[in-house]
Amino acid sequence: MAHHPAGSAIQTRLRVVTWNLWWQFGPWRERAPAISAALADIDADIIALQEVWDDGAECFSRQLAVDLGFHHVYAPGAKPNGIHMGNAIVSRWPISSSEIIALFGQQGAEENRVAIYAEIEGPRGKIPVFSTHLNWQQHHSHIRQNQVADLAKFIDATRPWKVPPILCGDFNADPVSTEIQMLTGQTTCPVENLVFHDAWEFKHPVKPGFTWDRINPYVAENFDPDRRIDYIFVGPAKGNGVGHIVDCQIVGNKPIDGIWPSDHHAVLAELRY
Repeated sequence: MAHHPAGSAIQTRLRVVTWNLWWQFGPWRERAPAISAALADIDADIIALQEVWDDGAECFSRQLAVDLGFHHVYAPGAKPNGIHMGNAIVSRWPISSSEIIALFGQQGAEENRVAIYAEIEGPRGKIPVFSTHLNWQQHHSHIRQNQVADLAKFIDATRPWKVPPILCGDFNADPVSTEIQMLTGQTTCPVENLVFHDAWEFKHPVKPGFTWDRINPYVAENFDPDRRIDYIFVGPAKGNGVGHIVDCQIVGNKPIDGIWPSDHHAVLAELRY
């Protein structure tokens, strides 16, 4: 284990948020300004999004980027009712390159899941960020495990990194699931020497951190149990603490002007950078 002199840890911070925006479900036209307002209040540097709609004329992540004065990249996935539902990365700083991959899909259970990578030109070094959304049904753990294997290979191919990779998304899986443990090194890793810290678990090992939460009326309508299924994963910290998880919070978890922005809560992590 590397040791560093006292006081040598990096003190500057990077704020990263991940949020499933619930596509065009529910009162989506009213939810859109609530999402924009919530993100402005959260004031993250990097925003990973899932279930982002794009109808061909307008892309919601582009609209959010304009609202915030940020940059963005978008990856179309499924296309319900002819309108894309995909993943996006929105960044305070320019995005120098990006790449999209399709994730494993089982015949008869295809959900057209994708992942997007962005190399962000941060002020203190390039930041590798990934946003994804895995199959949603609880009995699809075997599919999600294959999708995690695809993700791991995708991430590994972007080496080397001076800043640890940041993997965000709606994984539709609980922390004890095999697919999550594949990422955190609690079972066999898909790629040797590629493991991540779960930001919420890192800071709050005994708190539930629900992101699918019956306090939200959109969730309560489904009679589902509370779950933590949205994550920010960060590779092990590098020299002087680059990538060290300093804080993690649940945000986007209250109504704005009477409107709940999404059916999911968002996760915000603060990292040394």
